[in-house]
Amino acid sequence: MDFSLPYTAEQEKFRMEVRDWLEGNVPTEMRNPADMRDFSKEQYLFWRETHKELAKKGWLYPTFPKEYGGGGLTGDHETIIEEEFHKAGALRGLTNGVVYPALFVWATEEQKQKFLVPLVTGEKIAWQKFTEPHSGADLADYQSKATQDGDDWILNGSSVYVSGRPRPQWNVPGPDYLFGPMLTDPDAPRHRNLGFFMIPNPAEGLGIQEQELLNGHDQHAIFLENVRVSDDHLIGGDHQGWQVANSSLEIEHGGGGKAFPADEVIENLMSYSKEGKNDEGFVGDDPVLQQVAMTALLDSHVDGLMSKRTYWMYQNKMGIQYEGNMANVHNRESQLRNVTRIRDVYGPHSLLGTKEPGAPHGGAQEVEQREKAGQRHAGGSTNIAKVILSRRIGISRTQERAAPTPSSTGAV
Repeated sequence: MDFSLPYTAEQEKFRMEVRDWLEGNVPTEMRNPADMRDFSKEQYLFWRETHKELAKKGWLYPTFPKEYGGGGLTGDHETIIEEEFHKAGALRGLTNGVVYPALFVWATEEQKQKFLVPLVTGEKIAWQKFTEPHSGADLADYQSKATQDGDDWILNGSSVYVSGRPRPQWNVPGPDYLFGPMLTDPDAPRHRNLGFFMIPNPAEGLGIQEQELLNGHDQHAIFLENVRVSDDHLIGGDHQGWQVANSSLEIEHGGGGKAFPADEVIENLMSYSKEGKNDEGFVGDDPVLQQVAMTALLDSHVDGLMSKRTYWMYQNKMGIQYEGNMANVHNRESQLRNVTRIRDVYGPHSLLGTKEPGAPHGGAQEVEQREKAGQRHAGGSTNIAKVILSRRIGISRTQERAAPTPSSTGAV
């Protein structure tokens, strides 16, 4: 069966426009390194400015409404942009994109102008401040507190595994905001005791400390000590933080799909299977390794099809209940299966990093081994993803509906 997507002549013309712009405006040294631990201060500063230019062209957030700084383009345009950026090794964005559902669905018009527009236009960037040290993926057990003081809120608490760039020691602007829930009413019942805040940075009492983890140094510990923010930084009501956060989590858990779910690791695996050699000859000549590689390819294709289906449904404002969560669970488990298959096919070469001579693909496969060992907690654990899916398809003791998103509410 042919799953290739045919493009019209007009779409191919747009593709060439994007490709030509990337070739003319993104120097080789500014493209993504194989290991993002090597992402430099110079690259960060370059992309902060370049993203502003892309926003003006409508390419930074192609399908967002023009009135908020987006491109007002179609999903087909976004797919082409994603394809060409992937091929060029160009950085798509610095803001954690799950902030947008919260703002589109829950923010007032004044808050959209204050927070949403500067993020969409690339003027500012935001990090997702969710996970706390004591509770891990149990976001409903949030303990960091927000105490009202007149027209302000006083924030105290801490978070860990907060992803983003720049590195603190670069001493450059960013992030401009941290977003996430805070405990506003300790006496209120679970799921009705949180508020959701846009926390400005820098701010007195706010500290950011880099965490050196298996998968790199892009995660941070956040410390809040009597950080004062005004009431207009509260998104939604002071007891609606769980609901606001779930509009973000709906997308983080796969509810928006992906325009172009690239899998460069599997692309590299297929190239290595054809061209790589071991003591017996070409890797792909071994029927067992050949079967392992093809199984990985099929798993990757299934993953991509699920993600594309959800993206198509989201862009067409169709009702999404379990589809995104099913894609999310499959993605988590299939990628773990595939890193094991990569070790089977590459053998010891799978652990050669970017600084090792003879490393396949510049060490990209070793980066994948570390990332998938350390990043399956992102967006909540796989067990939580399975619980959500079971509730959506009706095989749990409790059932739930999808949280409101920009698509389901007509906000985009």
